[in-house]
This record gives sequence, structure tokens and C-alpha cells, in this order.
Amino acid sequence: MPVSIQAGKTRILPVSTLCSPVSPPTARKKRVYHFIGLLLIAVVVVNHCQLTRFNSLVKNCKEFLFSNDYNHNNEKLCSQYDVLVPKNPLWKIVGEGIGTEEFKGRAVDWLAGAIQVPTESYDNLGPIGEDPRWETFKQFHEYLFKAFPLVHSTLSLTKVNTYGLLYEWKGTDSSLKPVLLAAHQDVVPVEPRTAADWTYPPYSGHFDGTRIWGRGASDDKSGLIGLMSAIEILLEGDFKPERTFVLAFGCDEEASSRFGAQQLAKAMLGIYGRNAFAFIVDEGGDISEHYGTVFATPGVTEKGYLDLRIDVTSPGGHSSIPPNHTTIGILSRLLVEFENNPFPVEMSTDSVFYETLQCYAGYGTTMPSDLRKAIVRSVYSKKALKRLGDILFENPANVALVGTTQAIDLIQGGVKSNALPEQAYAVVNHRISTRSTVLEVIKHDTDMLKSLAYEFNLTFISFGETISDVHAPSAYGSLVLSDAFMINNSLAPAPITPTFGHRARPYELLSGTIQATYNSHRGLELESHHVVVAPGMPTGNTDTRRYWDLSDGQILRYNHRNSLAFKDVAGGMHTIDENLPVEAFLEMIWFFTTLILNSDESRNL
Repeated sequence: MPVSIQAGKTRILPVSTLCSPVSPPTARKKRVYHFIGLLLIAVVVVNHCQLTRFNSLVKNCKEFLFSNDYNHNNEKLCSQYDVLVPKNPLWKIVGEGIGTEEFKGRAVDWLAGAIQVPTESYDNLGPIGEDPRWETFKQFHEYLFKAFPLVHSTLSLTKVNTYGLLYEWKGTDSSLKPVLLAAHQDVVPVEPRTAADWTYPPYSGHFDGTRIWGRGASDDKSGLIGLMSAIEILLEGDFKPERTFVLAFGCDEEASSRFGAQQLAKAMLGIYGRNAFAFIVDEGGDISEHYGTVFATPGVTEKGYLDLRIDVTSPGGHSSIPPNHTTIGILSRLLVEFENNPFPVEMSTDSVFYETLQCYAGYGTTMPSDLRKAIVRSVYSKKALKRLGDILFENPANVALVGTTQAIDLIQGGVKSNALPEQAYAVVNHRISTRSTVLEVIKHDTDMLKSLAYEFNLTFISFGETISDVHAPSAYGSLVLSDAFMINNSLAPAPITPTFGHRARPYELLSGTIQATYNSHRGLELESHHVVVAPGMPTGNTDTRRYWDLSDGQILRYNHRNSLAFKDVAGGMHTIDENLPVEAFLEMIWFFTTLILNSDESRNL
């Protein structure tokens, strides 16, 4: 509203005054109007600055709310258990010993010697005692006996199905539930045509001063030898456990574990009983960096598994008079149907992957702001949850981790170029989401192929159930779905190990052990959180698939493999140049030592 200055006072001019005729302004009036204009400009500028500061404050508040500093203290996103340091003074003594050059030499020799025995396992291994390829495991047992004399003079050893190893370290207090520690002796075969591509021979166990090279260095002889090494040095320190520890080493984890872990499980059920173990630890999660922060991700579940065999038959004959669709052609069309119809995937707040994401959002220092906001808001917003899925599922690796997958891995058909194939088959490998079941996958595949079976006039049988009339006189051929390699070889998704609440004590103990190991090995302040522990899920299956009945849902898949050590040189797991840095191996030994001591001292398991 217009203003006027009179005698140093400001007053409001009425509208009528503004509209009345006035005489030309004097010089004094000009200065007054000039001052008024400047004042109005000043008011506008101040108001603008205040508004800008306010908007900036709002922006800063939003950034703070979604910043790492804020979420780092947000226990609702990802609670962290306390660091757990063993009270036994032997822990520090052993730790000092592990840090010496002398012990490093022993550790290198232990792992290198194990690598030098090629304990390869194959999908088509015959029964033990009939297939000569099993014989290398006898050499490996002889090596273990020589390398770890105190382990073999103190612990009892039972050989299950000849090559499965079951050790018992008897504790003094029988009221304490035993702990089961697992690993596997076998390794993935080396493809002979790639042997020359290795930097060092695949079974040399070569040590270059930094890394130990050879098949099994990472998977999983480092786990097995790391565990045996930890027990050997504890025995050298005259340690006698109060709690019983059982070691189970399978011999065909890379194949299916039928001859190894499956038989070991039966033996342990007979000796100890159902749910006898406080918890089970096997290979699985690792230490790695995500969004600028170091995380350890113990596996608390595993996806299910199904090898689906698809058999198609149709009349044979000479290829000079072909039908519209041969057996191979029909099978090909069925397989295209699979790839055109992947399983739907959606983000869910009750999945392990979602728990992992919460931890990434809470502690990842470099996580993009849009992803962090989507994770935080998804807790209470379905729209944000969908947005989170849209962001993450652009990456096929995340789709594979969350959903049920399908991969056409095997196909065979035909015997000659001028003969129509009478039979053809393919195998589709499914990894089943933890939110699904084997039966749901079978139903999905069956329903998907029904219309094509009708289109090609095929009788249809799915896992023994007749889908279309097998006696139809006009049927051109047949379609049969079945388990690819044996009856009941499929696997349901594993039960999820508790990570919070009173049943989460094994997870809490493992979490505290991981942090104590990580800190002490690097000379960091023991009680601080330098590594974030988050629930995880391995992409494959371990021997624990056979051990569900041995513990009441308390299976932890983790052996403290430090993937950060492979930033410059790939680890080569399941491929050429498999290796492990000696520092990473020493830390694994230190982890198993800490785990045993902490488990022995705990009375809450």
C-alpha cells in the first residue's frame, strides 16, 4: 500500500489522496519517493532471501533425514549386535601367533598341501567302491592325518560312506548343545583344455609370496583347512572345550552331496538326534564392499532347486519326407515358451534380500539418494516398494536373487542327419524363490505348456500326473515332465534362520564374532563397528541342504572369506586361476578360532 513520509513519520495515504490532483513534486518530494522505492526493493530482497533460506533449510532437512549419518544410527533399519570378544586369554596369545611370519609359513603349507590333492567330484560319479575317481579322497585323508597330528590324536573320527569325515571334539559339559561346523573336501573339476591358461598349474598350490594358487584355494579347501588349522593351534595352547564341537566334511558338495553330506546327515541323526545342534556353520556369505561400506553377509537361507526334464517323442522316419514339426522342432518351441515367460518377480518386505537392502540403506555411504529414499519409504509405502523393485530389477542379478529363475542347460535329440528324431529332451534348471515352493514351480511349468501340448497333439504327463489322455488314438506324440536326474532330487527353499528376537542368539554370536575378528585382525578398536553385518543369501546351495533336521532352523552359511582381497586379481572360483591371498586365509583361521572360543563360552545357545 502506498506510504507517505511527513515529519519523520510514516503514514498511510488514503486512496482518495492518491487520486486527487497534485502539484508538481518538489526536490524534497523526489528524494522521499526515491527513498520509498529503495525501501520497497529492500523489503522484496529480504523476503526473497528469507524464502530462499527456508527452502534451503527444508532441502537440508530432507537430505539429513536420508543421509547416511542419520540412518547410521537408525536401529529400525538395520540393528547391529555388540562386538563379541572371547574372555579366554588364549585368544590374544593365538592372535599374536597368527601374525608371525613363522605361522604364515605353516598356513601356506597347510593349504598348498591340500590343493595338491585333486579331489574332483563329477555329476556322473558312480557309487563309492565302484567308480575309481573316488580314490583321490583316500590320498586327501592321508594328507590331513599327517598335516594335523593333534587334531587326529585328540578328536574322534568316523568315516561315513568311506569318504565322508565326521570328527567329534568332546566337551566336558554334556548339558551344552554341540555346535556343528561344516566344509567340503571336493572341488570343481579343472577342464583339461583350460589347464594351460592357468597362471600356475591348477594343482600346484603355488605361493607367489602373496597368494596361494590352485583349485580349491577359495572353494572350499580354505574353509576346511582353516577350520582344522584353528583347532590345531588351539590344541597347541592346551585348550579343552566345555561344549562339544562336531566337524562334518562332505565329499561331493559340488555334485549333489548324495554320497557325502546326505550320508553324514543320516549318521548324525542316529548319533545325536533331531535338532541336537545349537547351530550349524558352513560356507556361504563373505566380506565385501557395497555402496562405500564394508559388509559381512552371513547366509540365513537358500533358494530351492529343481532340474526339470522335458521329454518329447514323435514318430520317426526318413528325413526326405518330414512332418511339419519334428520332435526337435516341437521341443524347441516348448523351450522358447519358457524363455518368453520368465517367472514374475516382485519386491517384498518379508524377503531376506529386503533385509539386506535395509542395511545397505542404513550404512552405505555412497548409495544413490533415490535408491536410499525408495528403501526407507518402502517400509510404510507400497508405492515406494514398487518403485524400489523397478529400480533394482533393472539389474538381472537382483532379479535372479529374488525371483525363481530358469536356465535351459542341457539338450539332446537325434542320432543321424537323414533320420527323423523319435526322441528329444532338455533340462531346465530352476532356482526357486524363498517365497515359493517346488509344487508351485511344477504347476507353473505344467500350466504354461498345456496349450502347446494341445496344439501339437501330444499326450501330456507331468510328474506322474496325466494332464491329457494318454490313450487318445489320434495323439501324434507325447510330452513328459519329470525330475531330471533322480526321484525327489528337488529341494524346497531353506527355512530362514532368525536374525532378531530370542531365537536369534546364534546369529547374534556369529555377528559379534565377525566384528571381533575383523577388528582384531586389522588392529582396529575392538568395541567399534568397522564392518556392518547384514543377513544375506548365497546364490547356490551348500551341504546344509542335507542338515535341516539337525538344528532347529539355526543354519548360518559363512566362513569369513574376504572378497575385498580380490579387487585387483579375480578369485577364479569355479574357473581358471583360482587363488586366495594368504592374509585372507590367516583371517579365516582367526575367525574359526574366535568362533570356537565364543561358542564355548556362551551359555545362551
